Amino acid sequence: MTHPRRTGPAKHRPPLPVRDGLNPTRLVLPHDADAVARFPFALDYLLDRFSDDEGRLREKLALGEIVTGRGEPLTLTTQYEPRGFLYLYRDPPTHEEDIPFEPEVLHRDEDLLVVDKPHFLATMPRGRWVRQTALVRLRVALDLPGLSPAHRLDRGTAGVLVLTVRPEVRGAYQEAFARRQVRKVYEAVAPLPSSSPHEAAAQLAQGEPVTLRSRIVKRRGVTRAEEVPGEPNAESLITLSAADDARGLGLYRLEPHTGKTHQLRLHMASLGLPILHDPFWPQLRDSEPDDFDRPLQLLSRSLELTDPLSGRPRRFESRRTLSEWTGQTHTSPE
Repeated sequence: MTHPRRTGPAKHRPPLPVRDGLNPTRLVLPHDADAVARFPFALDYLLDRFSDDEGRLREKLALGEIVTGRGEPLTLTTQYEPRGFLYLYRDPPTHEEDIPFEPEVLHRDEDLLVVDKPHFLATMPRGRWVRQTALVRLRVALDLPGLSPAHRLDRGTAGVLVLTVRPEVRGAYQEAFARRQVRKVYEAVAPLPSSSPHEAAAQLAQGEPVTLRSRIVKRRGVTRAEEVPGEPNAESLITLSAADDARGLGLYRLEPHTGKTHQLRLHMASLGLPILHDPFWPQLRDSEPDDFDRPLQLLSRSLELTDPLSGRPRRFESRRTLSEWTGQTHTSPE
């Protein structure tokens, strides 16, 4: 039986379209008394906040590329409106390191685009990565300006990534992820459990799965997430699928029941089994240049969900492999 099509609630849409694969940036005008007193005009606030870019901002103003939330071009005399919106296109970095890998399309229909994301390619613009992201590349290559991620993968993680094609259906799929109605299975290469003194390692070595629960927080401005005391908010099921005794490496099946930032990487590290080539654990090496020959050995292998629009089961599987796992010399644990 086909269920009626449902879409999420209408949201405020930017008055500027996607351009060159990039969304316009939205700024919210502060409503505190100091801001209201200091800035009679919206442009005053903009020039104060981005004083180093005054020349470029005035160029954008002259071109009509700064607009209000009502879609009206900003002028020299546009009144300051507390909690009002301003939209403009940000300039991409003058130089972004080229990421020489492309996402591969696994599935496409009128609602969804599912791709096999490569290692090193960020899901969406953030920090120094803007054009060298899966979202921007796919929007441009496939002429899909309304494309948006339904969830995210770390830049270092490869595998199944689901994006929505139309804004009208975005909310339904994002809600499915937020409500943990999506089953995700990852694979990772890490040291064998015999190399770790953690008591759960013995359980893994016997072929028994381990469930880890902890409280994970990600603080603004801090590169790595961290485990802290308190009520658990993250849960992962970890299983040793195969072992390469000669190299001292294992192939692990990881099933996150929650979706905290860096969850799988942190949980493996907390077992004393950090994922191979992880620049975050056990030592932070995030500032080092990318080594394309040593990708993080973490792969989003498959993803399953009941489609929130059709009610039908859907499953997507990566075609990628982990470069450090040859599969030729492994033996399954007893």
